Amino acid sequence: MGSCKENQQENPQQSNCEFVQGPIIVGAGPSGLAAAACLSNHGVPSLILEKSDCIASLWQHKTYDRLKLHLPKQFCELPLMGFPEDFPRYPTKSQFISYMETYASHFSIKPKFNQAVQSAEFDSGFWRVKTQDFEYSSKWLIVATGENAEPVIPEIGGMEIFQGPILHTSLYKSGSDFRNQRVLVVGCGNSGMEVSLDLCRYNANPHVVVRNTVHVLPREMFGFSTFGIAMALLKWLPLKLVDKVLLLLATIILGNTDQLGLRRPKTGPIELKNATGKTPVLDVGALAQIKSGKIKVVVEGVKEITRNGARFMNGQEKEFDSIILATGYKSNVPTWLKGCDFFTKEGMPKTPFPDCWKGSEGLYTVGFTRRGLLGTASDAVEIANDIAQLWKTNKDCRSSCNSHIILLK
Repeated sequence: MGSCKENQQENPQQSNCEFVQGPIIVGAGPSGLAAAACLSNHGVPSLILEKSDCIASLWQHKTYDRLKLHLPKQFCELPLMGFPEDFPRYPTKSQFISYMETYASHFSIKPKFNQAVQSAEFDSGFWRVKTQDFEYSSKWLIVATGENAEPVIPEIGGMEIFQGPILHTSLYKSGSDFRNQRVLVVGCGNSGMEVSLDLCRYNANPHVVVRNTVHVLPREMFGFSTFGIAMALLKWLPLKLVDKVLLLLATIILGNTDQLGLRRPKTGPIELKNATGKTPVLDVGALAQIKSGKIKVVVEGVKEITRNGARFMNGQEKEFDSIILATGYKSNVPTWLKGCDFFTKEGMPKTPFPDCWKGSEGLYTVGFTRRGLLGTASDAVEIANDIAQLWKTNKDCRSSCNSHIILLK
């Protein structure tokens, strides 16, 4: 990769290179904001590069209207600043966005928007990060694009001939657009279940495809957050035993979900989440609609899409007016981070939690723990502490930074 100095020699009329004294952070979602705030608390400057035109673009542009936090707010706080006391236990989408905007303002975080990172590579002691119209250089790079950067769109034969709309949940806003329609929802995670519930409220007829096993837990048990109960029990009991307790209580409260076509995995919900990142469904009403028959469960996978609906693996065909893909998201790190073997081909750190936040040669990651915003907060604190020690004690760092700035001028 050519240096900023070389680029300027080729085109002396255009100065499009900038050296960043502190870390470069890629992504202005909760992970990027948390990292910047923790660094700022140590007196370390940083620069956030964000491909969109706003902070938390996934929340602002790619979530449905009725979305609320699945966990109580105390488990979703970013470091150094909690939620307002008057927020409900489960803040709404708009409240969470408001919280993040206030958070950014409080810590004077000002990302550079519309800067899509095309490549980042370690070269001669520095990370060189190129966007569509600029190049930035720093001793540190913090990857904060997260586990959910890009929608996963499955390849299903016949999608091109379907006469109705096919859209990913990232484009779904409200069931009002599907009033009285027969809708096929492909995917049974939290998004698939909540979209199906939302469709019911507009008299739609949702069919949710549940091809694989899935854990469904009540969001609350006996007035307490299920997640909070799990966290409290884990302080005293082994993980496998906590899973058994949760499943016993879930069966008492929800009944046997296997009878509804929602077969549970053999691995417990917390163990499965830690190992694979697959989150249990926290029920907010969809299960009651399944029991009443308003949401139909389809246990066969989709074989192909037809002009008027879908054909399933057992050969059965059904007609649908619309198809919604609740097929989740994936990391986009492999598309832009070059020459680095810290990440898998799926874009996740090879080093497992709790040490996945730190790579080599000044590379850090935040928000890849498979543990939600709690993991994000933990990563941000660790990263800031680590960089702050270098920033305050390594005099050679400052002098080399200043020398590099001279080279760029």
